[in-house]
Amino acid sequence: MRAMSRSRSGIWVGAGIVALACTSSDKSSEGDAQSGKVEVGAPAPSYQTTSLDGDSVSLAAQRGKVVLLNVWATWCHPCRDEIPELRAIHAKYAARGLELIGVSVDANGSDEAIRSFMKDFEMAYPIWRDPDERVSTQFLVLGVPATFLIDREGVLRWRKTGPIAPNDTSLSAALERALGS
Repeated sequence: MRAMSRSRSGIWVGAGIVALACTSSDKSSEGDAQSGKVEVGAPAPSYQTTSLDGDSVSLAAQRGKVVLLNVWATWCHPCRDEIPELRAIHAKYAARGLELIGVSVDANGSDEAIRSFMKDFEMAYPIWRDPDERVSTQFLVLGVPATFLIDREGVLRWRKTGPIAPNDTSLSAALERALGS
């Protein structure tokens, strides 16, 4: 019995380590879109969905722009915590060509709740809707928030799972490189 208890403990510890590794910030690994992996330095996955207004939108249509793609949901408390930082980043870099796009993974039928949330949190950037969470499958998102920096050529330049901290130096450096400073 004691050996079984020790074995189960080992499984839980191992599962915890795997879970922690899956949710940690990863700024430079994971593969390419063709191989089913998402790696900094490789082309970003092809992704399309609809805007909150119902228009068809895609990353391909953003080619030529630097895009900060933020995957979030209204029920996600860390997402709420990072919104002021996202607004600050957008304010600082928009004039230099940064496009901030939020992708809401809230369930179908949540559009009015999303609009209300956007008003409450002063989110003035475009919101795309993805209730089926295709973004999660294509970008290998394991939780929200998740953020991806894509350069003008469509190459992934930075990624993070979890909220963006104020004055994140790795993101600032990646933004400066992508924007050509």
